[in-house]
Amino acid sequence: MTERDFDMTTLDSMFAAARAAPPEMPAGLAARMLADAARESAFRQARRAPVAAPGWRAQLAEAIGGWFGVGGLAAACAAGLWIGLAPPDGLPDPVGLWEQSQTTYDLLQGSDLALALSEDG
Repeated sequence: MTERDFDMTTLDSMFAAARAAPPEMPAGLAARMLADAARESAFRQARRAPVAAPGWRAQLAEAIGGWFGVGGLAAACAAGLWIGLAPPDGLPDPVGLWEQSQTTYDLLQGSDLALALSEDG
């Protein structure tokens, strides 16, 4: 504050006088404000177009969980593709399996199917 301090009672009396005589609204101001609000409301109602139903893509995205769900699904697909094409050491490499020639496996070890079925039981 400055060197001359106001007495708090003086300040309180000023606030009490301001509260006792609130400023008056100019004549017609409230009516003009309400007319403007009604005109703006009518304008917005006229501008509002009927909302069309969302397309199938928007419905699918909403069913998945919105854009967060679609983003998570895209990240999971990218990770699956990466793991599939460049697998860790413990998994077989599908690119290497694709390049291999076909091999036949003899599951019955030289005997035929009829002999294997007749020995059962």
